[in-house]
Amino acid sequence: MRVHIVAVGRLRAGPQKQLIDDYLTRLNRTGRNLGLGPARVVEVDDRKASGMAAEADLLRRAVPQGAVMVALDERGRVESSREFADRLAGWRDAGRADLALIIGGADGIAPELRAETAFQLSFGKMVWPHMLVRVMLAEQLYRAASILSGAPYHRD
Repeated sequence: MRVHIVAVGRLRAGPQKQLIDDYLTRLNRTGRNLGLGPARVVEVDDRKASGMAAEADLLRRAVPQGAVMVALDERGRVESSREFADRLAGWRDAGRADLALIIGGADGIAPELRAETAFQLSFGKMVWPHMLVRVMLAEQLYRAASILSGAPYHRD
């Protein structure tokens, strides 16, 4: 199952980008034999600052046809790393070819797009900067692959 992190905004070179690249490289290596990956980041940019509806259209267009769509949203469900890994494995085992994890802009994800998603995931009640959400998501994707492979990276 190919993994697409679809996010509003451009990430410049720096520590966050290095961390994301590192975790996605690890995911691609670990996930290859598990049917997870490759993973990639797709960035969309609303240069006209037209708001959430315009961002939603850009995000929709960046999602592969037929992908399972997951919204990263503070109103979503908080899961343990193991629950997240099991959820990914379930979609993979159901034959889903693509997973799109959607990160909205500064105002979040438009309610209409959020309603189209299969699942809404939260990293807690706190609000996180979008660039850190990308890092945390990349790490959790790698952690999920590690859990599913039985590697010692994750300790219960």
